[in-house]
Amino acid sequence: MTRDPAPLNPEPTNGASFAFEIDPDHAGARLDKWLSVQIPGLTRTRLKALIEGGALTRDGAEFNDPSWKIKAGETYELTTPPVEDPTPKGEDIPLAVIYEDDDLIVVNKPAGMVVHPAAGNWTGTLVNALIAHCADSLSGIGGVARPGVVHRLDKETSGLLVAAKHDAAHLGLTKAFSAHAIERVYEAICVGSPRPGFGTIDAALARAPGDRKKMAVVDEAIREDARHAVTHYKVIEAYGRARAKLSGDALAAHMECRLETGRTHQIRAHMAHIGHPLLGDPVYGRGPGLAGLKPGDEAADAAIAILKKFRRQALHARVLGFKHPISGEVLRFEAEPPEDFQRLKAALESL
Repeated sequence: MTRDPAPLNPEPTNGASFAFEIDPDHAGARLDKWLSVQIPGLTRTRLKALIEGGALTRDGAEFNDPSWKIKAGETYELTTPPVEDPTPKGEDIPLAVIYEDDDLIVVNKPAGMVVHPAAGNWTGTLVNALIAHCADSLSGIGGVARPGVVHRLDKETSGLLVAAKHDAAHLGLTKAFSAHAIERVYEAICVGSPRPGFGTIDAALARAPGDRKKMAVVDEAIREDARHAVTHYKVIEAYGRARAKLSGDALAAHMECRLETGRTHQIRAHMAHIGHPLLGDPVYGRGPGLAGLKPGDEAADAAIAILKKFRRQALHARVLGFKHPISGEVLRFEAEPPEDFQRLKAALESL
């Protein structure tokens, strides 16, 4: 029987809890959709974020899959976090500004910087830096948590990103991203080398079952939360063929990846799907190191030493091109990969 969603704590500013037991009549419903009916004050989007953020338990244990099909007899408890001031504050953080006018700003984000504030990263983000740099001119249409931000890069991905300074620019850029009218080219270094050396990965993505931090290739006909995703890739240079004596395959490859769509972790998940995860990727790959690269000479030892220090996915947003949302001018920007990426590439070139 489904119990009434009466808050265990009636004061919402201190958080509230809602407890349920699944009635057989509701078995098979999607979890977040069912909860949105039971708790009218919370939208499905908000519920999904709460579930993925660890606010829900199933039968007493934390449960993070909002797409789960609920079963009769399961018990759930959702606890909303205490209300906090969601407005990010400006921080004097250096920015690598590539272009700026009265309507927008393009920056070269370093690896290690989170784009917008979220749980565990309320300060030190790109948004905090943008607020300080642009003062009151940033667009707030994206919500108080990420004013002006139209798209994002993962924390450990470096490269180009555009933010709007007012709502008209924000809307124009958002429409361009939705229409796939943005040129986005990434440089990556992957494990092994795809054969053939160019191709297109057309595979829908959704959250991996049981792991909210990871995306997975899924069947669009089965997963209603699946999102169409297309990546075009080509090999720029393959490394270490001479050392891969058994098969002659390369140990690694320098790649160019062009996004047709822009989904969370798209390049990382797609490259792992075809068997070539990005070097250093802690989620989709094997982390530092290359299977088959053995110590024994100067070049191999140097590459091994650099790989051990490379603690992020080898991915850089090198090109960003779009039509200016206000003037209509075609803009295109390029930024070379940072020093750590260049050192890794140089070490692999010597193999």
